[in-house]
Amino acid sequence: MTDALECDRELDTRGLNCPLPILRTKKALNELITGQVLKVVSTDPGATKDFQAFSRQTGNALVGSSEADGEFVFYLKKK
Repeated sequence: MTDALECDRELDTRGLNCPLPILRTKKALNELITGQVLKVVSTDPGATKDFQAFSRQTGNALVGSSEADGEFVFYLKKK
């Protein structure tokens, strides 16, 4: 279901471990305008908890996520 979400930009963080996916996500979100959606692809097993916490702490909404074959996909909407 979340695969159908539209995004304005995609960020590939596969192969990177914490904290790099979050740091790169923060930088990418800074380049977007309010309301735009960033899709992040990660292979970090801790990414689900990391992105949930990042969303709560920054106010950028986690509008979707999924996991398949060891890859995690997150959709964040810039506040």
